[in-house]
Amino acid sequence: MTRGAACAGALMALALVACKSGRAEERARPAPAARPGVEAGELAPATPAGLCLTRGARAFDGGRLRVTEPTVRAVAPGAHGDAAALRFTFAGDSARTAKLASGQARRQLGLRLRAADGCNAIYVMWRLDPAPALEVSTKLNPGARDHGDCGARGYRKVAPAGSAPPPRLVPGATHTLAAALVGDELIARIDDRVVWRGRLDADALALAGPAGLRTDNVALDAELLVAPAPPGQPPRSIPGCD
Repeated sequence: MTRGAACAGALMALALVACKSGRAEERARPAPAARPGVEAGELAPATPAGLCLTRGARAFDGGRLRVTEPTVRAVAPGAHGDAAALRFTFAGDSARTAKLASGQARRQLGLRLRAADGCNAIYVMWRLDPAPALEVSTKLNPGARDHGDCGARGYRKVAPAGSAPPPRLVPGATHTLAAALVGDELIARIDDRVVWRGRLDADALALAGPAGLRTDNVALDAELLVAPAPPGQPPRSIPGCD
């Protein structure tokens, strides 16, 4: 079966996890069951009213978020936290550069899953420097909620079971970065290709929160695609969004 062929039991169309891609590892791995509340086809763009920016200015072109500032953080409080996608057109570097709390001036964009707050979340980041790479990390600071409480503390990089380099970003290019949790496994895709998959530990899996996005020192027009939260679950209270 060719890459991109239909496969049963995947979490969603953007996060196919058991396609017969020609790689022995993927052919041998059974497709895990979908988590309740995130079904195939449920991802849809978050509306401007449903997207809270905790860092950066609100600037929308229609339903698309226009990212021009060096530091942008956003979350969809009413979204399910186990799956999201960022559909974007890259516009190059932001006009200004801002260093991270660690002191680095990194260019990157990506997703936040189970984003309880600014101190506790799962990050799926497409890094541009020094070479294109997709990295997954967790930020865990029990008891802390906002950046003033935790700063750059609590980050732990997650080692992948399998990965592939992402394409090099050039201005004008359009891509979709998607990520989803299936059981204890996280699968990330860029466009139609799996670029990262690996398992999260119990501390990361204990997180609860919605999905969101993060950018640093890049400019782009973007849509955050999310799934609705489970029925009966009210939007989560997020510092900076209350």
